Amino acid sequence: MLYAFLCCHDEAIVNSWSKEEDDAVLAKRHRVTERIAAKGKLGPAVRLMPTTTATTVRMGREPLVTDGPFAETKEALLGFYLIDCDSLEEAIETAKAIGRDERVTFEIRPVRLFAPKGVAA
Repeated sequence: MLYAFLCCHDEAIVNSWSKEEDDAVLAKRHRVTERIAAKGKLGPAVRLMPTTTATTVRMGREPLVTDGPFAETKEALLGFYLIDCDSLEEAIETAKAIGRDERVTFEIRPVRLFAPKGVAA
């Protein structure tokens, strides 16, 4: 089953890291995800730009377009991985490996692929 690993962290802390600190975190994660990719189980992995670059479209009678993230929270969604895992237990162990020695939160959700008519899945 395909799982989304939503990476949530305190954006102020992540943005305060030096380039060296940031590179070290990404290098550690790369060592883990390289092994997952070697098994053919790693899908897209992205790092989102800061929430200050976000635009929100809130639907209602009249759609409302605002700057910024959808909600004010201490932790923000900063990126995600899509990984094929055989079970939720494997997904949990994978999240533990990716985030080892960090103060990151992973929300793990099963993914159902959606492809509009005429678009290959």
